[in-house]
Amino acid sequence: QVQLVESGGGLVQAGGSLRLSCAASGRTFSNYAMGWFRQAPGKEREFVATINWNGGITAYADSGKGRFTISRDNAKNTVSLQMNSLKPEDTAVYYCAAAGSSTILYNAYDYGYWGQGTQVTVSS
Repeated sequence: QVQLVESGGGLVQAGGSLRLSCAASGRTFSNYAMGWFRQAPGKEREFVATINWNGGITAYADSGKGRFTISRDNAKNTVSLQMNSLKPEDTAVYYCAAAGSSTILYNAYDYGYWGQGTQVTVSS
């Protein structure tokens, strides 16, 4: 089992920045690919970013390319999502997820462990 707890969400004006963090506990963190997903009201959960086991490979949804950066610290069992130049359309609940894989994964159904989510609200 892997337990995930997100933090760092909040209310920010358009153009601002937020840094989301996800603390993992349980199994060996470095055995897992990690991902960030988000879900806005009335919409499907969507992929935001993913990172492989050692941080050497990352991938982003087109909506976040150039604005979002995913990173991980295996010594601290954490994964982060730095979000810059935020837009109102980034408003959503953001979820951290873990998958028992060494490589990056884009689909939510590949992830077996999820955090409870953290709300990000971007005002215009």
